[in-house]
This record gives sequence, C-alpha cells and structure tokens, in this order.
Amino acid sequence: MPRTSPDWPRSGRLDLAIVTETYPPEINGVANTMRHLTEGLTTRGHRVQLVRPRQRADRVKPEPGPIRVTLVPGLPIPGYRGLRFGLPVYWRLRRLWHRARPDLAYIATQGPLGHAALSAARALGVPTVTGFHTQFHQYSHHYGLGILTHQIAETLRHFHNRSDATLVPTAELKTELSDAGFQNVHVFGRGVDVARFSPAWRDAELRRSWGCEEGTLAVLYVGRIAAEKNLDLAREAFETIRADHPDARFVLVGDGPALGPMQREFPDFVFAGPRVGKELSAHYASGDLFLFPSLTETFGNVVTEAMASGLPVIAFDYAAAHTHIASWKNGVSLPVGDRAAFLAASREATRDLERLRRMGRAARKTAEGISWDRVLGGVEERLFKVIHRQHRAEACHATVATTPE
Repeated sequence: MPRTSPDWPRSGRLDLAIVTETYPPEINGVANTMRHLTEGLTTRGHRVQLVRPRQRADRVKPEPGPIRVTLVPGLPIPGYRGLRFGLPVYWRLRRLWHRARPDLAYIATQGPLGHAALSAARALGVPTVTGFHTQFHQYSHHYGLGILTHQIAETLRHFHNRSDATLVPTAELKTELSDAGFQNVHVFGRGVDVARFSPAWRDAELRRSWGCEEGTLAVLYVGRIAAEKNLDLAREAFETIRADHPDARFVLVGDGPALGPMQREFPDFVFAGPRVGKELSAHYASGDLFLFPSLTETFGNVVTEAMASGLPVIAFDYAAAHTHIASWKNGVSLPVGDRAAFLAASREATRDLERLRRMGRAARKTAEGISWDRVLGGVEERLFKVIHRQHRAEACHATVATTPE
C-alpha cells in the first residue's frame, strides 16, 4: 500500500528505528525493556533498526538477523561499571536515515546519542517518540548534585517536548510529568515474562549455598547496589526480620558502587553479584520475601519479576508497587518514604510464614495477568497514531501551500 494512503500504515508494516544507550547483555531495567520492545515489535511483523553504543562483547560487524543493528561509538558511564553512553553521532544518523528513512524513531534514553538522534530525526521530518525510563533528576540527590536537580528536570522536559509523544510506564508518572509541563505523555506499561520468572525455578541446592535449609527464611533484593536504591533501609528491615528469625539470610543480587563497602561492612550477607538468564530466574524463585525500598524508580521491573517468581514484595506505594500490589494480599505497599512503616511491615510479614506463602502464590497469580503482548499492542497503536497525526499535518500543510489566493 502506498505511504500516501490514508489507511497506511495500519494495514502495513512499519520501518522503525529504536535508539537506546543500553541493551542486553547489559543488566538494568531499561535494557530489559528495550529487548522486549525490539524483539516484540519484530515478532509483530515490523522492520526494526536498533541503534546503540558498541559494547565490549560486540564483534566488528553485527551478525545478520531479523533486527538490523547499527553500532555507534560510546564511552563508559562514570559510576556505572559495564555501561556506556553513545557519542552524539548526529551526522551519521542523518545520513543513515536520509538513505533509508524510518517511519518513526523511538528514542529510549536522554544521553548524547539520544539527543543526536532526536535532532537528526526532526531535521528529516521523521516522527519521534521518546521514552521516560529513568528518574535522572532524582538520582542527582544521591551523587552530590542536588543543586542541579531543577536544571536536570528542565533539560529532560525540553528534550521530551521536542518529540511527538513521550511514553511513561505508569498513569501516576504520566500525571506527575504532565503537571510539570511535559506534553503529549502516554502510558507504555510493562509486562513480565512468566515463563522466565516462575516458582518452578526454585533450587534447593542454591538455597543451601546461601546457608538456607528448607525452613530457613531467605530475604532477597535484586537490583543495582547503589545509594539511590535506599539499601540502608533494606538492611535495617532485614535486621528487624532477624530478630524473629535468627537464621534468616539476606541475599543481594546485583552490582554497583556500594557493593564493595557493603561486603566489607556486612560480611554475613550473601552477595551473589550480577546474574542473568536461568541463574537470575533461580535466584528469584529461591527466595521467600523481596525487599524493595527504592524511592527513585520510574517503574521497577524487579517488582513484577519477583511477583512472577512467587515472592511477596514489600515496597513503597508508587510505580510498579502502586499498580500491582494489593497490601497483605500479594505483598505490601506502604506510604512513600515512611521508613517506620517499612520496618514494621517487614517484621510483621515474616511472623506468619504460611501467610507469607499465600501472598507469594497470590503475587504469582497477579503476574500471570501482566502480558507483554498486551503491552506491546498498546505501544504499537500509539506509534501508528503518532505517524498518522504527522501525515495529516503534512497533508494539511501541503493543501494550504497549493491553494490559490
């Protein structure tokens, strides 16, 4: 069907460019979401070009496959071991998209590569959608940059308002950003892979390596080991749990700048390091309770991954926890920032282990209703709408330009 048809592209395939400064095997929530988005849109029949920084494990030339990969130069991100940001290759992207113009560019990150991609797409008249995946302005408080919080927020707003739409993971965040002056904000929810994350991955031998027998309580945290994750509260919560369960073990899965100091200060904790694939699945499923005290999430994929693995989650009532946790039914959500309530709930949740198991089973049932296919269908519909809106605007402009006075 010709692209001038008013019915295109709803009845055809899209040529999409997805630009992200992080992608698996890098380990973080944004990388995981981008993998699901890229692979999911490809499975739905669209042609996808993935633009990302070159990683250490990459070969000189990407292997051929259903996803066309364009690698750009990058540099390490200070304080984020193993992650890189892409350089601002504006002219390279402009030449690339001039030769093969995508129908739309989805730009997931707001680093130098993301800024260059947005400018190149706008210069060529390519519709753009940006993703709000990380609370950079909130992170600034934890790295001695609190004075720059307002400036960072202004920069983010300017960046996203240059695009045709911004996708966020929750209705709560949509309201927050809209009130702050962000325009054309829409919800792109998050799904969870209930085969990859499942109680079926529970591993007794792995638990024994942690020092846990069948009746021993294993308290889990998965994520970045860093100041912005509020891990001091998780540690305090575990100490309240250990008052009733002296043999309980605290297992932390992940890496980050606070890992070394925590290992030295708390040698009795289990630091499993970063885990992926089947190992990550087994670590989730082999726990009994998930503590997530972070206050800086845009969504928090680990919450739904833990729930899918059969773990009740204790978290503050926002982002994924607000969307999916029903307190004392499939986990516990608490007033945001209420440390005393978090500590009390952690101890109370583990006083009745049978109730804890019931909440875990209910968490799994909740997760089974969170489908990536449903989520991707909503994203696909939004991309169509953005493209159609631009086509209508271009057609209207062309009509005005050719109408005789």
